[in-house]
Amino acid sequence: MKKTTVNVIVARMAAAPRGTRLSLWGLAVGVLGLVVQWIADPGKFYPFPPGIVVIAVCGVLVLCTVRRWWAPVFSVLIALWIVLGGWAAGQLVPNLVSGDMGTVAGTVVMSLGLMFAAVTGTVAMAGVRHARAR
Repeated sequence: MKKTTVNVIVARMAAAPRGTRLSLWGLAVGVLGLVVQWIADPGKFYPFPPGIVVIAVCGVLVLCTVRRWWAPVFSVLIALWIVLGGWAAGQLVPNLVSGDMGTVAGTVVMSLGLMFAAVTGTVAMAGVRHARAR
């Protein structure tokens, strides 16, 4: 039987520890938030929000390394880079106080999803390391 890309992705997701899967779901919610922002203000992201590609690449890296205890590190790093880096660069706050409710909602969804990915990824890595140390 020929394996399709979707079958491989589903198999890797099923093999991933729960915390790693949760971090991937957080990345997916982050992408959803970017899509909402893009729909609300397409001119801001002409022609396409690059963050979607960057987050997707990090998700693929997690799936490619899913058998390693450190696989969620890619979720953690991209989440912190976008949320904390965006805040430090002064790009996150203006989106949160924008007059466009779509931009505000998208930013909130993106930030919550990515912070969820960072926390669950960190907990997943710590849990595996702790379990192996026993």
